Amino acid sequence: MKKYLYNLLFFLFLFNIGTAQQTPALPQTESILIEGATIHIGNGEVINNGAVGFKDGKITYVGKASNANTSNYLKIVEASGKHIYPGFIGMNTTLGLVEIDAVRATDDDGEIGGIIPHVRSQIAYNAESKVVESVRPNGILLAQVAPRGGRISGTSSIMQLDAWNWEDATLKKDDAIHMNWPDTFKRGRRWMGEDPALKPNKNYPKEVQEVKNFITQAKAYLLGEKKPKNLPFESVAGLFDGTQKLFIKANDTKQITEAVNFGIAFGIKNMVIVGGNEAHLVTDLLANNKVAVLLSRPHRLPNTDDDNVKHPFMLATLLEEAGILTGIEMSGQMERMNTRNLPFYAGTFAAYGLAKEKAVKLITGNAAQIAGIADRAGTLQVGKDATLFVSEGDALDMRTNQLLHAFIQGREISLETHQTKLWKRYSKKYQSD
Repeated sequence: MKKYLYNLLFFLFLFNIGTAQQTPALPQTESILIEGATIHIGNGEVINNGAVGFKDGKITYVGKASNANTSNYLKIVEASGKHIYPGFIGMNTTLGLVEIDAVRATDDDGEIGGIIPHVRSQIAYNAESKVVESVRPNGILLAQVAPRGGRISGTSSIMQLDAWNWEDATLKKDDAIHMNWPDTFKRGRRWMGEDPALKPNKNYPKEVQEVKNFITQAKAYLLGEKKPKNLPFESVAGLFDGTQKLFIKANDTKQITEAVNFGIAFGIKNMVIVGGNEAHLVTDLLANNKVAVLLSRPHRLPNTDDDNVKHPFMLATLLEEAGILTGIEMSGQMERMNTRNLPFYAGTFAAYGLAKEKAVKLITGNAAQIAGIADRAGTLQVGKDATLFVSEGDALDMRTNQLLHAFIQGREISLETHQTKLWKRYSKKYQSD
């Protein structure tokens, strides 16, 4: 029996070694200049035959390669014909919160309760997730990790995707609170024998009032003695002083309009609409109140039967033309795995009318502004974190998005994953046949 136990423990030890994530990269020790590439700044600008230099994790030069002082750098990386981008930012994703959907013990993306703003995704983030590891080879180096479920789901944090633990991964903690605005229409549950057709949600007024009651009580609590201590009320204080944003999941015009007016009425300073399927119909409301929109992934069918079948592909163009700060959010089916497709979602928007560099902005400069980290990430500018990557070609095209180097805060990270190991393994097998 003892021998069997020892053998089992030894097997588990070897299994853990074989399945662990790569060791996070060490801090940058030598200054680096990458020259000769096409540089996509992330703000709509492009520099041909450019160079990017960085030292101690911070960008020290961005400009023409001919103007760079190579003597200032210990390592020169030749990248002629290649492309340099800021690290892409996955917004409203559950990366690191669920590893295997069918294994409950690995699922930590939500808690029980309807209004739970004090639940924090930051401390549940698994830095050794193999799913997190799989998105980096496509250029996704940062993510807003957000909770799910309930009316008010909890609080998100911005994480960098190469770390030992959640403390090391955190770039900005508790950046926003996430709310699911009540549905104006609902479908019957077919499995319960109900009519699956869309019908008005008869509980809509009651559900909206529940949210208003909570915010009213929270404001009264925050203005009072704060006794007894109430964590849900205290966790929303940042909504009223502007230190946190409120991300509201809303799709149709009624939802969006009432959600924005709700925020205005209660003095919530920073709002972001998530989903925004009909945001193009209320652009004046959004623009006048400086409300950003995170669009759902475009690789989907329209939300309603009478929408143009290409509506999801064209929506970013409609909002950009109206002057709305726009990004892309990741929620939905298989969202953690599909986060790796973030650049190709932006590429789809580009294929349907959005200028290519504006499509890049959706997942770089715009995403950083919406996440509140534009002072550190999102664009390649002197003084910001050296979080960037070098691609063989257009990073929004799956045929040419092939990363050669990736850096997070100046640290060159591994681009190896379980998938790349399998690819190499079977490439050798079939090359030898």
